[in-house]
Amino acid sequence: MTEPLNKLKPQAPWIGSRGRVGVIIPSTNIGVEYDCQRIIPPGVTWHFARFFVEQPDLSSDNMFLAFIDAIRKTIPDAMRDIMTCEPSYIMMGMSAETFWGGLEGNAEFEARLRDGIGPTMGLTSGAAALKQALDAFGAKSVAALTPYQNVGDVQVRRFLEESGYNVTKVVGLKCDTATSIAHTPPEQVIDVILNQLDGDNVDAIVQAGTNLSTQDIFPTLEKHLGKPVIPINIATIWHALRAHGIHDKVFGRGWLLERH
Repeated sequence: MTEPLNKLKPQAPWIGSRGRVGVIIPSTNIGVEYDCQRIIPPGVTWHFARFFVEQPDLSSDNMFLAFIDAIRKTIPDAMRDIMTCEPSYIMMGMSAETFWGGLEGNAEFEARLRDGIGPTMGLTSGAAALKQALDAFGAKSVAALTPYQNVGDVQVRRFLEESGYNVTKVVGLKCDTATSIAHTPPEQVIDVILNQLDGDNVDAIVQAGTNLSTQDIFPTLEKHLGKPVIPINIATIWHALRAHGIHDKVFGRGWLLERH
């Protein structure tokens, strides 16, 4: 005889049976959700929490620094909120803060996050994910594209150089707000990659700035250039999945998810 539904013992959620990834994003961001929603291995679910960006102006170095200072105050609330859905893993869908202060700064940033999620929860941050992606390809010499002002580009270069890479060039698009990053024309990105960043002395090209979705154009650029061209959103998605024991290959979204 079948037991009544109201008598069944509670079980672990069947939704996200292989992984429920909590994703922390700025309130201004649309790029991360777009990218995650196009890469959904069976049994994996993405769950988004936004932290408030009171100061989205990025039009100068000083305003960029004010932006960084402001989000440090609101990220902890998003971390608190996402834990109530009982995720099995946490992925940071934001970029600039993860590069700040180089390798030591990234470690300190992740340590601060653990105040809200505990010591055992799996965690992916953007800068660390890019480093592991570059290591997977054995890259030694890299170039980088960002949507940042000079003050942000300096931090990206510092992190990459402290990670052991020769950084040939960093080009910042100097987007005027955190929101407008998402509206960068693809042809502008392609032009910078082909005419400013690529070269015979470059093993791989990376892109920071999670609101700048490039997964629709970078796979084609990889084939054209014959080298890895890695968006930070793809690197964080890849890192979160692999660290969580999900090794499904995803085709059409770049070499990182296809080969590693």
